[in-house]
Amino acid sequence: MPAPRESASTAALAAPAAVAHASDRGARIVAVAIALAWHVAIGLPAVLAARAEFAAPVVVLGGWVLVLAAGATAGVLLLRGTPLPPWPLAGLLLVVDAAVFAAAGERQLFTAGNWVWGTLGWFIVLALWGRRVAGLVALLTAHAVIALVAVLGHGSDGADLARYVMYVYGTFSLPVAVFVGSAAIVGLARERAAAAAAMHTMAAERDAAERGLRERRDRLALVGAAAGRVLGELASGQADPDDPEVQRRCVLAAARLRRLIAESDDVPDPLLHELRAAVDLAERNGLPIDLVTIGGPPPLPVEIRRRLADPLTGILADARGWARLTVVSGPDEVVVSLVTPDRQEPEATGPPLGDHDDGPVQHLYERDGDIRWAQTRWRR
Repeated sequence: MPAPRESASTAALAAPAAVAHASDRGARIVAVAIALAWHVAIGLPAVLAARAEFAAPVVVLGGWVLVLAAGATAGVLLLRGTPLPPWPLAGLLLVVDAAVFAAAGERQLFTAGNWVWGTLGWFIVLALWGRRVAGLVALLTAHAVIALVAVLGHGSDGADLARYVMYVYGTFSLPVAVFVGSAAIVGLARERAAAAAAMHTMAAERDAAERGLRERRDRLALVGAAAGRVLGELASGQADPDDPEVQRRCVLAAARLRRLIAESDDVPDPLLHELRAAVDLAERNGLPIDLVTIGGPPPLPVEIRRRLADPLTGILADARGWARLTVVSGPDEVVVSLVTPDRQEPEATGPPLGDHDDGPVQHLYERDGDIRWAQTRWRR
């Protein structure tokens, strides 16, 4: 069972990534839709209407079909999240760009029939999606240079150069705005999601800490009350210090207090630390005890550690002669076993015989006249 802090940290990292992925996917859908819709709904009718006036109609139509196939493939891969080969695709687009400008002819240079003016920039956006804007600017600049060579090659005048500037402005502004804007939106979404996740994590940790503090105070009050009753009875003379039952109650109260103090210590293995506190108290009271540990316990919540340790702490306080405590741990299971000599007398406050479950922790308890055996087991 992972620790609450680890779960909260994982959620805090996963939430911004999920929000950023959703935002980026939405922007990809928009970019693919713009590119294909512009190419088909605007470019194709213009190409078909002006096909008789092109210098090389087959080249213009063939380039249109080739870009449609390449753009559709890029769009599908982009929406699936599959990496694109950006530079081969960009090179293909620039080759088609130069061919169409040459094949359109002077009369169709600045018309809608020369579809590369309005369409090619959007497919360059698809090719370079998710990469730096510098690459997009470089390719759009190459597109503008190709267009300038075509304009100058036809012996254009000042009016044509003015048109060229306007067309280049339109070619640059919209694709770059969508490209940069989508990246900015994704970044903002990630930052806001990270901030929100961090706030929720802090609130959850604060609530958990407050709940743990309340539980600890309640538990300390119960343990303190039990110890206070024993001390009060001893002080008033109602209890005999030589009475074995009074001694057992004192040892049990002290063990619970020590375990309660130990569970708040910041140590690598809190469960073993808490069990060692109980073992140390038993040894101080003259009980020879062996503590055997096999494996390392996984991170466990305080409540699970309490359910593993508390039943055995009570039996240990009642033990006489010797005791053997064994802790066997794995990534998905922790088993704590206690063996002590049996005593020919009824159990005062011990656990019931047999098996029973305490939530995620299973308790087993047996006695056969020679030994008493108790076990607590947690499984993931």
